[in-house]
Amino acid sequence: MTGTSADHRDSYPPSAEFAAQANADAGFYQRAAADREAFWAEQAGRLHWHQPFTQVLDWTDAPVAKWFADGKLNVAYNCVDRHVLAGHGDQIAIHWEGEPGDCRTLTYRDLLDDVSRAANTLTDLGLTAGDRVAIYMPMVPEAIIAMLACARLGLTHSVVFAGFSPTALRQRVDDAAARLIITTDGQYRRGKPAPLKAAVDQALGHDTTTVEHILVVRRTGTPTPWTHGRDLWWHDTVTTASPHHHAQPFDAEHPLFILYTSGTTGKPKGILHTTGG
Repeated sequence: MTGTSADHRDSYPPSAEFAAQANADAGFYQRAAADREAFWAEQAGRLHWHQPFTQVLDWTDAPVAKWFADGKLNVAYNCVDRHVLAGHGDQIAIHWEGEPGDCRTLTYRDLLDDVSRAANTLTDLGLTAGDRVAIYMPMVPEAIIAMLACARLGLTHSVVFAGFSPTALRQRVDDAAARLIITTDGQYRRGKPAPLKAAVDQALGHDTTTVEHILVVRRTGTPTPWTHGRDLWWHDTVTTASPHHHAQPFDAEHPLFILYTSGTTGKPKGILHTTGG
């Protein structure tokens, strides 16, 4: 770390003990600078590819870049399945501590089961690869499970900060043409429960929308407005679904998720991230 001012420059190097634990060193950076494509081929090689890529970067249509041509992979498989298959199913994947003090621990095997259940539920709702899903949730394990389930199915998810207003949520839902919103009944703010599903209802109102279903995780027990036929409880659907699901590979350029800018300078802009990175 380096600090500067008008008249001097101070450096604060890490201790030798700290540096010894680093995942990268100066040589790592130097390799990237010397041959960028070889560097990214090396990093991509750390992933599991159902079908290997034949070219790291296709720049023929500049400034549009295409990465890892012909390669196919599944993000959820890389995040979860392969660790279970490698014998690490009993290792902890997520240790979560909630605001009121509640805790949950999920192993990789637990996570695989939950992601598979969620993927089967989304399939039962008629969602197919390329459809968009909005995730409007506090930081709970189900948010991670929802993202991985979408990635498993080739659904493009868009995480919307749970502190955003109904208007901000509606802007992002409309822009992405989301068919499903995944949310919670409520969330905790400074230790007290606050409604969240109600904000989704306010966002959608009675206007025409692309949203067909709202999948709701019970988090706080907050009284929740309900539209029968549209709204579904997570514990009535995902929790009871089959824990078995076979992950299918997708092109490296297949849309993985959309992350919107804050919108403080105008309409929020969706930044598209692809499966291959």
